[in-house]
Amino acid sequence: MCGTGAPVHLWEPLPEPVPADGCDVCGALAGQRARAHAAGDWSKVTDCNVEMRRPHPRA
Repeated sequence: MCGTGAPVHLWEPLPEPVPADGCDVCGALAGQRARAHAAGDWSKVTDCNVEMRRPHPRA
């Protein structure tokens, strides 16, 4: 029988990335992530975190 309990993590989840100072891309992603948190859109939160961890030009 399947339950609907808390999610199971096989390891500790990574902390959310911190936006780089002065980086417009990181700033925009942080804003999107905050709105996704407020809406409960955990898929979008994850997408923003992944994108913030990728190498990209910073200011």
